Amino acid sequence: IVGVVLRCNNYEVIDLGVMVPAARILETVREQKADLVGLSGLITPSLEEMAHVAAELEREGFHLPLLIGGATTSKAHTAIRIAPAYSGPTVHVIDASRAVGVAGALLGGERDAYVERIRDEYETVRAERAGRRSREERLTLDEARAHRLRIDWASGPTPPVPSYLGVRSFEDWPLEDLVERIDWTPFFTAWEMRGHFPQILDDARLGPSARSLYDDARALLDRVVREHLLGAAGVAGFWPAGSTPDDDVRLFDPEAPDRTIATLHTLRQQHAKTNDRPNLALSDFVAPAGGPIRDHVGAFAVTAGLGATDVIRRFEAANDDYSAIMLRALADRLAEALAERLHERVRRELWGYVPNETLSNAELIAEGYQGIRPAPGYPAQPDHTEKATIFELLEAERRIGIALTESFAMTPAASVSGLYFWHPESAYFGIGRIGRDQLEDYARRKDVPVEYMARWLAPNLAEDAHPGTSEPSPPASPSPTAAPRDPTAATPTPA
Repeated sequence: IVGVVLRCNNYEVIDLGVMVPAARILETVREQKADLVGLSGLITPSLEEMAHVAAELEREGFHLPLLIGGATTSKAHTAIRIAPAYSGPTVHVIDASRAVGVAGALLGGERDAYVERIRDEYETVRAERAGRRSREERLTLDEARAHRLRIDWASGPTPPVPSYLGVRSFEDWPLEDLVERIDWTPFFTAWEMRGHFPQILDDARLGPSARSLYDDARALLDRVVREHLLGAAGVAGFWPAGSTPDDDVRLFDPEAPDRTIATLHTLRQQHAKTNDRPNLALSDFVAPAGGPIRDHVGAFAVTAGLGATDVIRRFEAANDDYSAIMLRALADRLAEALAERLHERVRRELWGYVPNETLSNAELIAEGYQGIRPAPGYPAQPDHTEKATIFELLEAERRIGIALTESFAMTPAASVSGLYFWHPESAYFGIGRIGRDQLEDYARRKDVPVEYMARWLAPNLAEDAHPGTSEPSPPASPSPTAAPRDPTAATPTPA
């Protein structure tokens, strides 16, 4: 969207695409004599790669402005992790609508004053964050584990047994089944219109634009469904499972329940809490391995982006950037709707632990159901590398055509994956910042170098947890319990 907005305002934009190495970014800057460099991060590993690109710009002696944007970025992260690595102007662009103003300020006659103001703002952010962190109380990992959630498995509900064990595919999911499951609020957020749907349609300021955008979206959505412009598919699996004292979840062979076939690694909250609230890890929601209670865990992957690339190319070839962007946004919404719809089927029939559930779409959006479906890269499990285990278990690429990139992004982009937990006490939460002791323990459990894991968990590391700036070494080979890809390949998208 940023590139389209800038082009519409007579800027020449060279879009290198996704997964671009830092060396190529710098080479293009030289060849094209660029005035600005823009980086966009859609998943958390991109955040650290942005700092790497900034450091490379500094090492090569550049001083041109660096613009930072994307769904996972923030002013605070830009101020704390990226700007200190680069002496040139570094500016966080909160949304596409601000890009033209920022570019104009950086290229205009008032550049020096603008840059100085931004630097003062970022220095204030760093000082405030340093003060706040100095007051944070963090438990040791042993203390946090001692304060885990303790579910009474003996007297609680009996763990339900899924209707099947192993993996099942759901190909050619009807798009018309997903339309009424769409959560439209994130759709408007993607277009930099912040407000809840449907109230945003009557908003005094945004209402007219929101209604026009919604009408266009519904018209294209009708065409997508009618002409089958997109394909949707899903895969879901269930396995016997048990948690370990060190926050792992072991999955067992359905045919040989004592044989471990994969291990899911979870992280635990370490911040000190009040009112005796527990320090949570996802493993808390699974009955202990080796005990009398036999539990299960599920996993899923869905996409509504099959065929999207070809349709987008046709729109772009016709110079219809608006429809191309609209289709991407609709594909994302349909993928989330499919994740919602499949989870509903899991609860009611495939796992069947609430067979009589009747919830409205608003209640589903508000997560008013029993159980959770946390995704790697999100607050309860910020480690994207756990997707490798999920995808291998589900055979997602072979079954429904969803693959992982070197940075653990999913292709097609309009895809969702995660885990299923059934227990009534399971809930969404945020890990927050973890200490060096947990980082080292987590890397040991995954059998990868600490530096490698630090790269992927960087946004969640406390200041004293960072192991330094040495380049991480990837594991020797892929396995279901180890992240198999080189983290240095996780690169942001140049805008």
